[in-house]
Amino acid sequence: MADSTSGPHLRPVPDTDPDDVPVAPVAVDNPALPDPKVRVEKRKPVLAGWLTNRRDFLATARHTGANVGYAALYHGVRVPVYAGRLALMAPRGACRFVAATNRWVWDREAAPLREFAVRTEDVEEYMRLARLRSGRIRLRGLVTLVATVFGLGFALYLYVLAPAYLYAFAAGGVLLLGMGGQQPDAPVVGPAVLKTEVQKLTGSIVLRGLDSIGNAKITAAIKKGGDMNGLRFVSEIVRDGPGYRADLDLPYGVTPEDIMEARKPLASGLRRKTGCVWPSPDPEQHEGRLVLWVGDKPMNETTKPAWPLAKSGTVDLFRPVVFGNDQRMRDVSVTLMFASVVVGSIPRMGKTFLMRLFLLIAALDPRAEVHAFDFKGTGDFGALEPVCHRYRAGEEDEDIEYVLESLRELKEELRRRAKVIKSLPRTRCPESKVTPELAGDQSLGLHPIVVGFDECQVPFEHEEYGKEIEAICTDLVKRGPALGIVAMFGTQRPDAKSLPTGISANAVLRFCLKVMGQPANDMVLGTSMYKSGYRATMFSRSDRGICWMAGEGDDPRIVASAFVDAVAAERIVARARKAREDYGNVTGHAIGKGPETTGTGSDILADVLDVIADDEKAVWCERIAVRLTAARPDTYAGWQGENVTAALKPWGIKPGQVWGQTDDGEGANRRGIKRADITAAITRRNADRAAA
Repeated sequence: MADSTSGPHLRPVPDTDPDDVPVAPVAVDNPALPDPKVRVEKRKPVLAGWLTNRRDFLATARHTGANVGYAALYHGVRVPVYAGRLALMAPRGACRFVAATNRWVWDREAAPLREFAVRTEDVEEYMRLARLRSGRIRLRGLVTLVATVFGLGFALYLYVLAPAYLYAFAAGGVLLLGMGGQQPDAPVVGPAVLKTEVQKLTGSIVLRGLDSIGNAKITAAIKKGGDMNGLRFVSEIVRDGPGYRADLDLPYGVTPEDIMEARKPLASGLRRKTGCVWPSPDPEQHEGRLVLWVGDKPMNETTKPAWPLAKSGTVDLFRPVVFGNDQRMRDVSVTLMFASVVVGSIPRMGKTFLMRLFLLIAALDPRAEVHAFDFKGTGDFGALEPVCHRYRAGEEDEDIEYVLESLRELKEELRRRAKVIKSLPRTRCPESKVTPELAGDQSLGLHPIVVGFDECQVPFEHEEYGKEIEAICTDLVKRGPALGIVAMFGTQRPDAKSLPTGISANAVLRFCLKVMGQPANDMVLGTSMYKSGYRATMFSRSDRGICWMAGEGDDPRIVASAFVDAVAAERIVARARKAREDYGNVTGHAIGKGPETTGTGSDILADVLDVIADDEKAVWCERIAVRLTAARPDTYAGWQGENVTAALKPWGIKPGQVWGQTDDGEGANRRGIKRADITAAITRRNADRAAA
């Protein structure tokens, strides 16, 4: 007998192992699982952001006022032309006025309704409309008659008693009729300010931009509607400074860094320049929250706010100090104490300006001791000389020797500070580091010290002194922050040789302007920053002064540093010098004194005064150099006239034209120094030292 389960319409059942039988899925959702009862609430501001921020309010008011003023001037000049064109259009306007009045008086607007009632033979509706029209015509006719009679009477009254007013009313009437006679597509008075067509940011545009970056998860979420895959807007798109802000949750598994890596295709999808589009994470939310800020104009084309310290104010290096602004033109601050700094970029992108800005910030703290070393040799830090304890510009051997001796001094100072802090009681120094109170106690000598090295690769690569300089700088970076010493390094070639690993790995604050590749990017900002989307390679050549800042806050951010040129820097330094004189902190190079072991620590003022006779009112700089060389060959060997000028500059002594006799007996005008200026500088210096 055949098996009842066999047949052409049945599939044979194979033998199965009991272990292979599918097991029912385990339930993981517990319906009784309690809710965490945690709800995040974010209140919307009562007033718009530009009303609560003084800088945004002033910027908005200035922009509006400028447009109103320009429009008034633009139209005021064209008033005669407008009047003539409107007068020519007055006849057409009069015809339109008569036609419109006639249509209104005879109730022409309701004529289609009456015609419809006639066509449909609706007698009751037609009679109701006829009675309504009759009432309207009587009322409107009466109004027109009264207006005509009183208008003519008023015109006759003005003609008899005040004809000038009649002419004014007539002119106004002609202009009004002319306005009525304008063509809708060609008005006489056009706009004075043509606004740029910047498309308003909407949700659909944001989704279009995100779809264009080519991320498979985002594209799939957009096609499926978004919410089921986690993609959704968490708040309305709002104005935020000079741009729009959109907050949204990305699909599961997508992070803001994935969007940051694709700024260019995102900008293409949004139809904006790359400099307008700034995606970033929200550090206060989860890792899938994206904050997309889209500016009206690129960051490098937006007018930067003035630096708050450019004209007034001093600095406390232990507190945050404004040094630039972000994409939204909001202030960005940095705290220089307890951190070492690395600044890197390709040439001509603003690295030296940023380094000088940090040194200016240090100079505005009267307690701080400033060391500025410019190995480019162009004198970019020259404005800081009057406040520098140590200063050098150049890359010659004698310049490197000067810097080495200065660093040896700092090495000894580092050891001294460690002993001082160790000796202090815990009640005064609980964290074993310099505090604002300790820095303000002049008897301890724990004031802040800020050392800046521009083009730091030059001393590090020096054949004879490079190793020792690198060792001291590494020690400053590792131990200096706790002892009140801040070291800053700037280089246009950020590689392992130019920026030793011991320095780059321990620097807290990092500023990366435009670089050309991933190695340089990660050398300045830190390992894997390029893969995380923080790419200074995205900056263009026009993005001078714009950088990624890492170390101040949880996440890197885009910052445009304040622009302070050399002239403005000199004014700031003059103010800083005055504050230092009042505090009693004008030392070292600022009073003509160099490192003790270099031989340049001689009293330059006294030496110059010794070689100028009492009966000489002024002497040429070149002759002063010759006399100094003869009097002190070990100290002044090889000096020329320009060396004398540079040595006396920190004292405020400037050379002038001096008449004298050459060796041939001929008279000539050359640059020289007055003896009275030297004696006055010595008097000021002695007073400063006595006050200190």
